[in-house]
Amino acid sequence: MKLHQATRYAIWSIVELASRPGEQIAASELAAKYRISQHHLAKVLRTLSRARIVSSTRGPAGGCTFIGNANRLTLHDIIALFEEDAPADGQGADTPVASEVARVLGEIDRITSATLRSVTIQTIINNARRADARANSAGAAEKRRNLTDAG
Repeated sequence: MKLHQATRYAIWSIVELASRPGEQIAASELAAKYRISQHHLAKVLRTLSRARIVSSTRGPAGGCTFIGNANRLTLHDIIALFEEDAPADGQGADTPVASEVARVLGEIDRITSATLRSVTIQTIINNARRADARANSAGAAEKRRNLTDAG
């Protein structure tokens, strides 16, 4: 799925902020971690603040805090803030081929929308933590094998 850069920044930021509840995180920290422009990230965070997903505090001790509900906020909710629905192209709609293509594309849109509505921010956080734990476990096992082989 192709998403605008701002949409990806929003998803990354929300997941990061929601995984650290109650913590105020500087935009500069988020920008550095994800190697993104702080200027562009600031625009994204303003949109998220207006949508009451994050709260933002200015100043040297400022930062952003997730104030949404990670169990209820979905990818669809975030994407809808940054992506526009493409208008339907009515050209050739009166032909059987165009009608069938429109039907298939409509079904793809419905399936995609249902999937995006089913994936919450908490789901992403949980999956990322499991993946991190697996990676750490695999790394520890590799380190043990190397120590055993060396001894």
